[in-house]
Amino acid sequence: MKSLVYRFLVSPLALLRGPGLFGRLQRAWRIFGKSGWAGVRWELGRRIGGYNDYDKWVRRYDTITPELREKIAQRVARLRDRPLISVVMPTYNPHPGWLREAIESVRSQIYPDWELCIADDASSNQEVRDILRAYSEGDARIKVVFRPKNGHISASSNSAIELVSGGWIALMDHDDLLPPHALFCVADCIAEHPDVRLIYSDEDKVDERGHRFGPYFKPDWNPDLFRSQNMFSHLGVLASDLVRDVGGFRVGLEGSQDWDLVLRCMERVEQRQIRHIPRVLYHWRVHGESTAKSMAAKPYAAVAGERALNEHLQRTGVRASAEFQGFGYRVRYALPDDPPLVSLIIPTRNALELVRQCVSSIQAKTTYPAYEILIVDNASDDPAALDYFRSLAQQPNIRVLRDERPFNYAQLNNGAVAQARGELVALVNNDIEVLSPDWLSEMVSLALQPGVGAVGARLWYPNMTLQHAGVILGLGGTAAHSHRGMPAGREGYGGRAALIQSFSAVTAACLVVRRALYEQVGGLDEVRFAEAFNDIDFCLRLREAGLRNVWTPYAELIHHESATRGKNVSPEREARFQRELAAMRERWGALLENDPAYSPNLMLEREDFSYAWPPRLPPF
Repeated sequence: MKSLVYRFLVSPLALLRGPGLFGRLQRAWRIFGKSGWAGVRWELGRRIGGYNDYDKWVRRYDTITPELREKIAQRVARLRDRPLISVVMPTYNPHPGWLREAIESVRSQIYPDWELCIADDASSNQEVRDILRAYSEGDARIKVVFRPKNGHISASSNSAIELVSGGWIALMDHDDLLPPHALFCVADCIAEHPDVRLIYSDEDKVDERGHRFGPYFKPDWNPDLFRSQNMFSHLGVLASDLVRDVGGFRVGLEGSQDWDLVLRCMERVEQRQIRHIPRVLYHWRVHGESTAKSMAAKPYAAVAGERALNEHLQRTGVRASAEFQGFGYRVRYALPDDPPLVSLIIPTRNALELVRQCVSSIQAKTTYPAYEILIVDNASDDPAALDYFRSLAQQPNIRVLRDERPFNYAQLNNGAVAQARGELVALVNNDIEVLSPDWLSEMVSLALQPGVGAVGARLWYPNMTLQHAGVILGLGGTAAHSHRGMPAGREGYGGRAALIQSFSAVTAACLVVRRALYEQVGGLDEVRFAEAFNDIDFCLRLREAGLRNVWTPYAELIHHESATRGKNVSPEREARFQRELAAMRERWGALLENDPAYSPNLMLEREDFSYAWPPRLPPF
């Protein structure tokens, strides 16, 4: 106990340890400004115990020792087809020292089949031009073109692409760094997936003194997250012919030119042709003029990103608009001119006050114009509750369905869906309270998009800490909620608690899905998952059918969780829970260990995106 108290008292220092003290003070102040002491405590909770000591993590799991370098070199020698990878680097007046470091990081690659294609955009610094000329004369793999007139980064990048002779283009900025195994990992991915067309990796940041920090351990390809942020760069690698087919970089999109390029490329490939390498293969230099530090350094980048995303939506025929949110982008999908009917299904047994609060908040706050409410009365015996249900049944858009059978959550919902009149169904717990008036409009607009299965909402506990921001498989042994317990005002790891994205599953405490899809996959499993895991199993069957499940932070509700059914405390309920847990592992065991919406570099023991010790990756 004494040790725990000591750690709590000294833990504020954890925010201030290490290099960049002033920057850390600024970060602590920003956290306090957004979410008060609750946010500071959350951040400290992530740091206590050393789970997020990145310096130690790098030393232990991401340092290329001489022995490891030799092992990778042996693997390179065994590759049968070694593609030529062209690193494209536009330059304009970079810091000379950082430019040398960037070039040397390419020359230090263990994988030998590369070329470095540099286009200097009329740098005024003669030292920069001399450095480039010396490198091109000293290493035949380095090609340099000196542009006579400055044209900005898109035009300069296109000039560099004209030098490319390789089948693959790796994008690199003139002050960033590649670790020595970066291009080998890319070549290995190409060898393993011959149909791949786009490849991206994890990344971190490096400060002016070379110190690494701030890793972004990304999920596998996630189209909804990609429409919310450029998760592709860095390291981004694209098939050269694909880049040329789409016309290369577009002038006028400077600041978000990489994102725009990948948006146009992804429109021409299948999702299986986009591959993620879950290793840190890019070190993004942080300095006062880089967007790695803040988008405020290049405000035009946010405007260009908005344009790139909106034009992507127009090209793909999606009725939607995108706008910058400060840490990412929000896509607002349009509803049909005649919005379809949604059947809100609310199972309950008694719980008068909770149901009244739930229904009243829906009726008072919901702006969506076409919905009906189905109260599933599971053998209620409270006279006051029964009187309330009778009064509800008098309203034109509310029906009360009496179900006398023993409690089986899956069965109650399936029975109600069979009687629903809506084109869509919304599974809603009786302990839900609406916060955002457009919650249902937001969820329906997403559920109607092609390829979307279930849509989940952002749910808060009554104290405004996060209850649900998507379900991550494998957490806690089976599944748990992303960022659970995080206070309001935080965006979460990589912005992932505040951006629309795909998850393997979302909770049925508030879930919207097209009724046809619900019926297509057989609804909730009444036999195996009467009480627990039925929503996760349902979402995974939607995913198995080729659909993606989407979570949105813009549908916000309070979840007074488990206020009526209690915990699994009786021996009978505990035994049922264990049976359902075993059934879950039997049906989905392999996927539970490898959630594509999570990262093998993040741990399964905590819900706050702490680093994994060790990562769940095969050794080199």
